[in-house]
Amino acid sequence: MKAVVTRVTSASVTINGAVTAEIGKGFLVLLGVHEDDLPADAEKLADRVCGLRVFEDEAGKMNLNLAAVGGEILVVSQFTLLADCKKSRRPSFIAAARPDKAIPLYEKFMAECESRGFAVKHGEFGADMKVASVNDGPVTLLLDTAAN
Repeated sequence: MKAVVTRVTSASVTINGAVTAEIGKGFLVLLGVHEDDLPADAEKLADRVCGLRVFEDEAGKMNLNLAAVGGEILVVSQFTLLADCKKSRRPSFIAAARPDKAIPLYEKFMAECESRGFAVKHGEFGADMKVASVNDGPVTLLLDTAAN
């Protein structure tokens, strides 16, 4: 699984002109599921995301995690994170999991975050979404369960 995690002061998802999900302070997580991913990858990634210490403490150091700041999580499915652009200018998405595999792992990731005590909002898998965010910092991290 790959995730682009952005620290935000707010973020939202709009589908068909209506805001369907929004959060205040927390993380916007763009989530891509690889065809080889397993439920253990969703657990591992949720543990990393929920434990990231990237919020500033009283000394201005990135030392606090999501729980310490009462943050929320907005998860947006993003198969394009699995794009392979090495051979041409047109990306190949062959490594991205098909919906029958990706949806359960996307849902597992969100459930794992919720089980750790976080409010999780989300987009709609496969929908044409407009995602808005106010990046804080900016702080943006790329996490990949295959890299470790």
